[in-house]
Amino acid sequence: MARLNLLLLIAVLGSAMYLVHTQYLSRQLFTELHRIELEARRLELDRDRLQVEKRAQATPLRVEKLAKEQLKMRTTSPAITQYVRADGTVIPAVVAPAPATPPGRAAPSKGAH
Repeated sequence: MARLNLLLLIAVLGSAMYLVHTQYLSRQLFTELHRIELEARRLELDRDRLQVEKRAQATPLRVEKLAKEQLKMRTTSPAITQYVRADGTVIPAVVAPAPATPPGRAAPSKGAH
């Protein structure tokens, strides 16, 4: 009977130690889960902030300003636009007609000054 009691005592102590170990691992996992959830919230807030910054940076006026100042770009006009056919030949630019003179006024002559 003493052997059976000793065997049962060892079994109870073993299961108690296993229970303590399982609870310890459970607490570790819960703490890690909490830490990861906090990190996920922080990353989501950062993503939202960056999305707002991205929208602010991509406004048409800002893009146009940067294109003019930093890239030295200019708006298109018929005078600087070139059209290219599919075979690679360039279509001549269309020259804008000279402004019409109002009725009753003569066009300035080229020779008189």
